[in-house]
Amino acid sequence: MPRTPLSPLVLNEQRAALGLAPYIGADEPAELRRAALDTVLACVEAGGAEPSRPVVKGAVRFLLDRLAELAPGRSVEVRVPPHAAVQCIDGPHHTRGTPPNVVEMDATVWVALATGRLAWADAIADGRVRASGARADLSGHLPLPLD
Repeated sequence: MPRTPLSPLVLNEQRAALGLAPYIGADEPAELRRAALDTVLACVEAGGAEPSRPVVKGAVRFLLDRLAELAPGRSVEVRVPPHAAVQCIDGPHHTRGTPPNVVEMDATVWVALATGRLAWADAIADGRVRASGARADLSGHLPLPLD
């Protein structure tokens, strides 16, 4: 199945299905990704509407980029497969192979953590986040300020 990139057309199809106003912003990746996050959150609020894969990927990428911006560094790798991964948090970093500090979760959990809809401690306790390494703790960086 071919991959569909996030575009205003794809985003607006999802927004129309939710009864949201169309996205009329720039065709620039950061703005599209922010709009994708708003659309994913509208799906959550709609209670069960399933966002399309390109919209989810855009939202995940927006939030991971925001984390990397607010906590720059390369000591922790945060993975949200199959959508994206970033390195963040200042400290010792790796150069080859599997990083020593890895945090991994699915997209639904990442969006919930990053937006404050899920607490880090709860996600760890429930096994919804896999974290390995002494520095693999995002609790001090979440939820992310989105403005």
